Amino acid sequence: MPTVREKKQLMSASEIDRTLVRLAHEILEKTNDLERLAFVGIKRRGAPLAQRLAAKIESLEGLKIPVGILDITLYRDDLSTISERPVLNSKQIDFPVAGKDIVLMDDVLYTGRTIRSALDALFDHGRPARVQLLVLIDRGHRELPIEARYVGRMVQTSNREIIEVKFHEIDHQEKVLLVERVDEPVAAS
Repeated sequence: MPTVREKKQLMSASEIDRTLVRLAHEILEKTNDLERLAFVGIKRRGAPLAQRLAAKIESLEGLKIPVGILDITLYRDDLSTISERPVLNSKQIDFPVAGKDIVLMDDVLYTGRTIRSALDALFDHGRPARVQLLVLIDRGHRELPIEARYVGRMVQTSNREIIEVKFHEIDHQEKVLLVERVDEPVAAS
């Protein structure tokens, strides 16, 4: 069974915060109507990302951006590998998505399959006017034609490497790590 070893830290807490400030400014620059803007974070680490960016925009513009959380567990195409009996979690989007300019957020963009599932789940809530994607890290290796409009950092990785995002709200620490799968040596019989 492979284990992982840390290769290097990609971002510190202060680098994450500076990146979020830059992303908040990019969103403001590229949004024509802030009244139609809403954020939806993909559960787990997309949720604190959406909440933090909404807080940054509120401090910059004095405007409260609606924030929702999307649990995509039942929308994944690898559902049978997650659990035999999936649990339906309540959706936490307390605003109408129809006609909104949604910025969908996640921590890492890899194959694109999570985002495809999130789009399916989001459209079950209504038809937004526009959906844009924001990710903290884009690591390449896409299997679907999905690209982020807003990217915190591009990090080229190998298939053995994994990006681990740690947020205070979930992990009680704040950093982005590059780790690598390491095969454990097989014990001789």
